[in-house]
Amino acid sequence: MAAREIIQVGDSRLREKSRPIERVTPEIRQLVDDMVETMYENDGVGLAAVQIGELQRILVIEIPEDEEIWGSGELYVVLNPEIVKESRETEVGVEGCLSIRGYAGEVERATEILVRGQDMQGKSFRMRPRGYLARVFQHEIDHLNGVLYIDRLVSPDRIWEVTPGTEEAVESEAYAEEECVSPETVSSEAG
Repeated sequence: MAAREIIQVGDSRLREKSRPIERVTPEIRQLVDDMVETMYENDGVGLAAVQIGELQRILVIEIPEDEEIWGSGELYVVLNPEIVKESRETEVGVEGCLSIRGYAGEVERATEILVRGQDMQGKSFRMRPRGYLARVFQHEIDHLNGVLYIDRLVSPDRIWEVTPGTEEAVESEAYAEEECVSPETVSSEAG
């Protein structure tokens, strides 16, 4: 595993739609390992492949169970993720981004979503993340579609400066009181 450089806002690749994964190759496995290492090294809770310059439909997410120990939560690796359904209920919350250093802002997101994707064996599945986990999934899937959280601010004045490198920690702290419910697996489909 090797941590990679995270590209920053202004890099045109962040505005491109990522390509689907056709099959899991040794290169895809290495990319996922690098993404996880990069996320951990940058105290992130999620990372899309495009954030390290790879236009592949892959995301990794891990919300620490112990906010002092990055890597203490359940790791989600999803290939070709897509949101199938969103709840009508929404919530405004704080978001930061490893590709937008030094800022955090308020974004309205669905409180529950249904996600379809594939695991690292290429097996299709569906899951239903809720609460903060649903927010992180929506944020990372947006990246794969060329959308940044700054495109979804509730208002142009609802963004503020934070200490660079603490964007996702600021976001996590905003949700520290919320019980992060693990997603319910809805169904497993033959890939």
